[in-house]
Amino acid sequence: MEDPVDDAEQLSVALLEIEDAVVWDAVASLDRAVVIEQQALRLGDEMLAARARLCQANMWMRSGDVATAARQISKIHQWAIDHDARRLQARTHLVWANIHRHLGDAAQCLEHSVLAVELLDDQATPHMQIWHRTKLADALGLNNSLEAARQRYAQAEGLAYELDQPDLLIMLLNNWAYCEYSAGAHEGAEEVASRLQALAARHGHQLEPNALDTIGSIQIENGHFAEAERTLQIGIARYGEGRYEDADALPEYLLTLAQAQRGLGATDRAQQSLDRSRALCLERDLGDVLVRVQQEQAELHAARGEFAEAFAAHKVFFASFKRLQSQQREAQARTRQAMFEADEALREAERFREQARRDPLTGLRNRRFVDEELPRLLDASESLTVAIVDLDHFKRINDQLSHDVGDQVLVQVAKVLETELTAVAPDGFVARLGGEEFLMVLPGATLGVATVRLDGIRRAVGGYEWNGITRGLPVTVSVGAADLYSAPAPTQADLLSIADRNLYAAKRAGRDRVISAIPEARHLYRDGASAA
Repeated sequence: MEDPVDDAEQLSVALLEIEDAVVWDAVASLDRAVVIEQQALRLGDEMLAARARLCQANMWMRSGDVATAARQISKIHQWAIDHDARRLQARTHLVWANIHRHLGDAAQCLEHSVLAVELLDDQATPHMQIWHRTKLADALGLNNSLEAARQRYAQAEGLAYELDQPDLLIMLLNNWAYCEYSAGAHEGAEEVASRLQALAARHGHQLEPNALDTIGSIQIENGHFAEAERTLQIGIARYGEGRYEDADALPEYLLTLAQAQRGLGATDRAQQSLDRSRALCLERDLGDVLVRVQQEQAELHAARGEFAEAFAAHKVFFASFKRLQSQQREAQARTRQAMFEADEALREAERFREQARRDPLTGLRNRRFVDEELPRLLDASESLTVAIVDLDHFKRINDQLSHDVGDQVLVQVAKVLETELTAVAPDGFVARLGGEEFLMVLPGATLGVATVRLDGIRRAVGGYEWNGITRGLPVTVSVGAADLYSAPAPTQADLLSIADRNLYAAKRAGRDRVISAIPEARHLYRDGASAA
């Protein structure tokens, strides 16, 4: 992505190459996603920018910076929800599931994995269809639900055959075999590993070292040490020939090879493999692998009958293990704190957003909310009526009784309007436009039906017991209404303008009434009566 790209379709294809990759070079993919985001922002394409940010979060996680990934993921997820971007939500939940797996939270990993599958739709790529179900199976295995995991693996396997995705099928079978192995189901693990090898041979596919490491581990558990040694030696020879390998990959393979060689009784070869693994762990600061190297060293001493050395090595292992646990807990705490801070920031932003769209006096929606919501309703509704409501002689209340009483009246009128509107139009809303003027929106209501309902609301305002607030001064409202058929291809400005004209017609006609406009005629409602 060095050269600028000014075409949204090209950027989308470039993102898909990262999103649906089988394996990643995390650093290169991260850099590429950053560039794509910048180009998407220059194009003004928020969806592409959000997808690029999710790719970045995924690469941060895969490169080991789970806390940074956690800080980003909540914002991306909220954006996807706000914009009803289901496919992006599905991808977000998959990354979130992996974050929780890193945190050791199997339950949350499963919850997000389920959502990652449930949100799939017809637009999901073949990679998503297969891989999201595979990761759900992984999460079920992590939660000790092996039978349910097997069902999901089988479902994903069927899809991989149906959609002709042999590379994904090989990865799927590798995960399935490892799940069986982790659950202690060694016969099941061996059966899946055999299918994996047969599939690779059938397609002329050279298995990656990580798949060979899984197969070698299964062979060790089943006592096939010579086969395991050969398998792992092939994997180590292929190391570096593959597309991308994590820093801990080769030390892991050497450790597994040492275990196979110990099983064969070839303790000298095992020690050489273990020494190579240890050196790489120290060079690359791989504390988690080093702890298991120390554990294997104790086992190797014991296999040679060096029990004092085995005991000393076990003490080193145990001390390192405790330190590693402490470091992991600290890392998890940092990530959880990052997630909490990100979620709290989103909640705070949502509170500010809500406050910015509410009238502070009455608690009703305000003009900003109207400008955001009404255009959406106009596009989505086949019928809709708007009404502008204005208090009659409100200046008299302020002048004779005080502005404080005027505020009390506004608050109570707002309550009556909202209560009455909810009863007749639950999907609608009331907003304060300013001063003593309110807007009522009735989705799904034609003008004739809405006018009757608005007249009932008008009467509810006038019929409220105002004496306790206004000391006998009446409180009434005038209403001007308009609907989608009041103007050709009406915009928000058109409807509000027509409703406003009708409001002033109601004022001139004597106040305390509803006037609405339809193509054929104008109708006035007062005390249930109408006039041309």
